[in-house]
Amino acid sequence: MKTSVVKQARRIVVKVGSSLVTAEGRGLDHAALSRWASQIAALAGQGREVVLVSSGAIAEGIARLGWKKRPQAVNELQAAAAVGQMGLVQAYESIFRTHGLHAAQVLLTHEDLADRTRYLNARSTLRTLLALRVVPIINENDTVATEEIRLGDNDTLGALVTNLIEADCLIILTDQPGLYTADPRKNPDARLVEEAHAGDPELERMAGGAGSCVGTGGMLTKILAAKRAARSGAHTVICSGREPDVLLRLADGVAMGSQLIARQAPLAARRQWLADHLQLRGGVVLDEGAVRALREEGKSLLSVGVKNITGDFERGEVVGIVDSQGREIARGLVNYSAAETRRIAGKASSAIEAELGYIDEPELIHRDNLVILA
Repeated sequence: MKTSVVKQARRIVVKVGSSLVTAEGRGLDHAALSRWASQIAALAGQGREVVLVSSGAIAEGIARLGWKKRPQAVNELQAAAAVGQMGLVQAYESIFRTHGLHAAQVLLTHEDLADRTRYLNARSTLRTLLALRVVPIINENDTVATEEIRLGDNDTLGALVTNLIEADCLIILTDQPGLYTADPRKNPDARLVEEAHAGDPELERMAGGAGSCVGTGGMLTKILAAKRAARSGAHTVICSGREPDVLLRLADGVAMGSQLIARQAPLAARRQWLADHLQLRGGVVLDEGAVRALREEGKSLLSVGVKNITGDFERGEVVGIVDSQGREIARGLVNYSAAETRRIAGKASSAIEAELGYIDEPELIHRDNLVILA
């Protein structure tokens, strides 16, 4: 009999979706919030550290404002988030207080995680809160986020936070029992995937689209979140949040839903930060020799191996590194701007000074500032 990967976890990130906390959009379900708080308090009593990534702010705001449907305009969504966030945090704070715990609100955007200093500050804050036995309630900062800085969904946010604090496990609670081999609503032969390796391409093929009118993430976002969390060595469990005492049963070792196991060794913190960038300004296309040098020989990226440049980036920004087929194989901090890189592409390091009139670094991207993705 399989044992839940949560049993040995000491630091856990729990993500709950909108449909679980808002009764399918009809305002906050306070009974459901009480159940999450009770279980998290019990886990804290076992000496575990728990971070809660909770959806529901926009849905709660829509209900409070009396709107009949989710708006499309960004400014209206941001207004709903501002109104709903008040209700969401007030509810969690009052409920956790009954268990002798404090809650803390932490709102994040992609910019907070893309900037190295802000990334480290966020990590330090979260670790301090956990050390103080405070339960961080995390959400995307929808009030200020635009398409350019959005994380996109709370499944992704859950994975990023898992990596940020180096958690042992990510639990994604949804309104489905887990991941199926096909859409069980359409295919009677669909089987629950009880265990698989996070990052297996077959999982992405299985995943369907969004199944709820309230949330923004479907099963695919959960698969990709598990793949991302695995980079820091964290396992992921995707299961139904409607199961009684689901968190406590998982912690007791009961295997439920779909367990997606991390196979790779955890990435070092700096490389994890590089890998977690969701939005890149541009990239470089490499020849086969340069791809081999990065993947197999652990070398830095030199300008001589660059065939093409995409986008517009500045020195010190994170760029994607792709092969001739357009597959992203790595990413890293670039030592030259896009305009400069176009001038030195395909040329030896010894020719950089003659071409640009100066040389900052002999490498386009140093190995210490580079992470291999595939």
